[in-house]
Formats: sequence, structure tokens, C-alpha cells
Amino acid sequence: MLTESELLALMSDLESFRVERTISTTDTDKSREAICSFANDMPGSGLPGYLLIGVDDKTGKACGSKATDQLLQQLVSYSTDGTILPPPALVAYKHALSTGEGEVAIAEVQPHHLPPVRYKGRICIRVGPRKGVANEAQERILIERRIAASKTFDALPCLGSTLDDLAPDLFLNTYRPQAIAAEVIAENRRDIREQMASLRLFDLEKNCPTHAAILLFAKDPLQWLPHAYVQFVAFPGTDMAGDPTAKRFAGDLLTLSRELDAFSRTLPTSRPVPVSALREENVWDFPPAAVRELVMNAIAHRSYEAASPVRFYRFADRLEILNPGPLYGEATPMNFPRQTSYRNPVVAEALAVLGFVNQYGRGVIRAQEALKKNGSPEARFEFGDTFFGVTIPIRP
Repeated sequence: MLTESELLALMSDLESFRVERTISTTDTDKSREAICSFANDMPGSGLPGYLLIGVDDKTGKACGSKATDQLLQQLVSYSTDGTILPPPALVAYKHALSTGEGEVAIAEVQPHHLPPVRYKGRICIRVGPRKGVANEAQERILIERRIAASKTFDALPCLGSTLDDLAPDLFLNTYRPQAIAAEVIAENRRDIREQMASLRLFDLEKNCPTHAAILLFAKDPLQWLPHAYVQFVAFPGTDMAGDPTAKRFAGDLLTLSRELDAFSRTLPTSRPVPVSALREENVWDFPPAAVRELVMNAIAHRSYEAASPVRFYRFADRLEILNPGPLYGEATPMNFPRQTSYRNPVVAEALAVLGFVNQYGRGVIRAQEALKKNGSPEARFEFGDTFFGVTIPIRP
């Protein structure tokens, strides 16, 4: 957190590329553009950027406003609501000036390790005090900076694959219009390889698609990642005895996600329960919203390197989802689900772009809220050495 002397220095430095000053609490576009530009860190400083709300941009003076908790929560939401992708690392806090001139709301944004970062499909940057959208040369600098950083599995090249292994229409006509702003596409003079590379979907050095591109757009993803599917099995009782029925969900992630989304909404059944002598309400054995969130969570966070599919089991008294790969990165059994680390940041971004994920890091929390609203027991989690499991009990 900034000390008062550091804050005052940033307030008065009107030429800094690291600071956006505003008195507006309602111009969310301006705030998000600033956060996006700080995450891109175009000068390559490695230093955080600061959005200061409650400071006049022309004078650098505090305007006497108050930084409410609602404002701070709004700032934090900009990193999780899916409008800035990949999501930035952001903390929000307030500082009451000792001079009595008011409070300043501060959003502190760290440079992203996987640039370029986009807001509404645009790569916002700052060079000195100048704000703008990255041109092709600036975008390439950001891409090269990302390549130099360590990569997750989904951002690594899928060696041996080529563009011919992909269905280009999925990228050009389905994904690209949702990931990149229309005017940016209209001005684009680059070939498909460079366009995909800017979205972490093509490795220019190895001249091949990344694993994320194979998962998203391959004609046959299982040719390259043979366990990238979801196996659903329904057992008649409370154990694995009896004759089960099975169904496999496979294909590109768009197809797989659509089918699973529809299936997770139709799988549960509802029934009326009395809430008073004169009124009934319908409840679900498994609330569809909770099932959907946890299934999508499995697709986003599973290990695609593992030699196992996602296992989705239905028993008479519960649902179970077993995910290959344990908790990842900074997430531990002690801080789960408050702490989220992304094993597959490119895949997670794609699911957000395609509308299957609404808010980053909120899937498990939203599922628990849906269960509580339905009157169901909470979901239970199992943290294995090689897997992550969740059990959704049936509503009594």
C-alpha cells in the first residue's frame, strides 16, 4: 500500500504513465481502460500502475470526496467480471489524507505476465501521459514479452500440429468477433497466425498452434490431447454397483461447453415442497446453476496433461465431479475457494469470452450460493495429490 508521501508524489506527477487521476466514480469505461493499460505496462517498467479516484486530473489535488466501501468493491470487481482479459492482478484500498482534504480510492494494478491484456477487445496502453490503443508494432512487443515469460501448458506450442488441424471458421467467425473489437478487426492487416498469436493461440517461433488453440478449434482435439473429454456415468444406486448408463462429451471446447451447459440444466429434476399451509414452491434435487458452475469449473481448471478425463458421476443421493490435477499454484485447501490460481489462463479467458464463465474466481462461491438458496447441503470438496473432487449432495 502507498504511504501518504508516495501518494502525494503520484498525485502531483501529471506526466506519469503509471497514474490515472479522476474525480468520477461513474465513468467505468475510463477506469477499466486505465486498469487495462497498467496491466499491459507498455514501457516495460515492471512497476504497478495506480488509478486514483478523488483527485483532479488537471491540478493533482484531492477533491474532498469520500471513498466508500461500495466504490472499493466496484474497483475490485473490474478484475473478476470478465471485461478485462486476461484478468489483472488488482487490489483496492483508500487513503484518508492527513491534511483533511478528503479520501482517495486507490486501485493498484500489477503488470500482467501474459500480455496483451484487452478491454472490450482493445489493447489499452499508456506511453508517458498519452493514452491509446496499441498499434501492430506495440502489440508485437507485448506478445514477445509474453513469450519470454514462463508459459502454462495451454499456452505452450502443440508440436507437430499445424493450422490445417484447426477449423478456421471457429476462430474467424465465432471466437475472434467476441474477443477483439470490430474496428480492430476491420483495420487488421495481419495473417491468421499473427492474429491467433496475439490471443496466445499460436506460437510464432515454433510455427504451430498452442494447446489452447487445439482445445478450442481443432477438428479432432483428441488426436492431440486424447483425454480432453468429460465422461458422464449415471449409477442406479448410491455406489457403483448395478448397470450404469454412460455418455461422453468431447470435441472442441465450444461444442463441448455448449453440450455440457445444456446437459447440466436438464439433468436435475424439480419437485414441489410446502412452504406454508397455502403455498408450495419448486425445489431441485440438484440446482442447475450449481451443477453448471462446477462442471464449467472442471473444464477451466483441469490438467489437460493428465491421462484421465473429467469424471462426472450421478448416484441416487449425489453428484460427483472428479477433476484430473490437484489444486494449482497459490490455491491450497486452507485458502480455497478465496484464492484462485489459473492452471489454464488461456482456456479460462476463452470460456469467459464465449460466455460460459461470468466472473473469475467466483464459480465455487456462486455454486454454494445456489445450493443454499435451494435448501441443499453445501458441496463438499476433496483435495487429492493428483485430482480435485467435488460432491453435490441431493436435496433431502
